[in-house]
Amino acid sequence: MTTTTADRYRELARAFEAKIGAVRPDQWVAPTPCDGWTVRDLVRHVVDTQGLFEGMVGRDLGEIPSVDDEPTAAFAAASAVVQSDLDDPARAEETFEGFFGTSTFAQAIDRFACFDLVVHGWDLARATGQEETIEPVEIERVMASTELFGPNLRTSGVCGPEVEVGEDASAQDRLVAFLGRQP
Repeated sequence: MTTTTADRYRELARAFEAKIGAVRPDQWVAPTPCDGWTVRDLVRHVVDTQGLFEGMVGRDLGEIPSVDDEPTAAFAAASAVVQSDLDDPARAEETFEGFFGTSTFAQAIDRFACFDLVVHGWDLARATGQEETIEPVEIERVMASTELFGPNLRTSGVCGPEVEVGEDASAQDRLVAFLGRQP
């Protein structure tokens, strides 16, 4: 069965939202594997990224709750807007000129927003003591996406330098290390 971008996003967004919902009140200020970011900063980044991609096709998230007041509700509202647009074929196929050339909204969500949901889902889980397992198919997809970024992967605010791991490291640990995180 072929997974559509809408299906993939739906699954990843639900998993990310569940992780946000499991954050204890005292953990919002905890550091994450993303240098200088707290758990709340990480969630804010992911919420803001949903709006960034909506903006690329001339849309916005509308009025959504604040990450400061209701982080789970903020992400749920933002991801619902993106999901609605992915579920509408005309909106999903709207094009824009981006950093990597012409893209559709669905392509950008698949390549970048889904990448963020997987990687920052791991970051959120690591920072808050939740289950960190990344599905093998997502490990492959995220690694493939890194090729699109080229040298931009290592620019400030994206991913840090690769961390060395042993030859016997799991595929997940190799991915996380490649993305500049300590497995």
